[in-house]
Amino acid sequence: MGSSVELTASDGHQLDMYLAMPEGTPKGAVLICPEIFGINSHIRAVADEYAKAGYIVGAPALFDRVQRKYEAGYERSDVEAGIAIMQQIVMADALDDTHAGIEYLRQLHPKVAVIGYCWGGTVAWVSAAHLPYLNAVVAYYPGGLIANAELKPQCPTMLHLGEHDPNPPADAVRTVMAEHPTVMTYFYDAGHGFNCDQRPSYAKDAAKTATERTLAFLDLNAARWMIA
Repeated sequence: MGSSVELTASDGHQLDMYLAMPEGTPKGAVLICPEIFGINSHIRAVADEYAKAGYIVGAPALFDRVQRKYEAGYERSDVEAGIAIMQQIVMADALDDTHAGIEYLRQLHPKVAVIGYCWGGTVAWVSAAHLPYLNAVVAYYPGGLIANAELKPQCPTMLHLGEHDPNPPADAVRTVMAEHPTVMTYFYDAGHGFNCDQRPSYAKDAAKTATERTLAFLDLNAARWMIA
């Protein structure tokens, strides 16, 4: 069970962040960039899962710039509402708020990774190219990947994608990733949103494998952090 803290972005905007703490000495810190459904029960559960794995975890409410305390389910009306809010948020502001979360976590642990899902996966991908101090980034099915194909991650980066996902489509992703050979890219027999056990598109085996790979990736970098 986590708690809520308040962040202040560089332009003075204040936003909430769900914070989950591990037991014992943390391996590192992880910032979770959410889907378009806000910091809902699923995202809180994901944060708690990574906290149980030994990480300090923060999930910033990136929709607070448009609608504070936004939290939704996965009905069609929820998708439509989330898209409407997302379209009002410019990437620069999302990065500013993400950076505020990273800076908060860096006060608790010197090394921070970012994991993003769906729209948050796009934020994570862009963060890998633009934000400082990141030691790893993991992006799940980032819908904006193709539109940001020219970006060059500045830290170790991993992608999890569905073979049957129309956004982003697997063939287009493979073309883009040919220009990013250092990015660890995995495809699964699944569609969009396969990690969320509250969505019809949930794919249990794919979600389990992706989480295992993500944790191994984080743990590897955590060990490197300790050596450094």
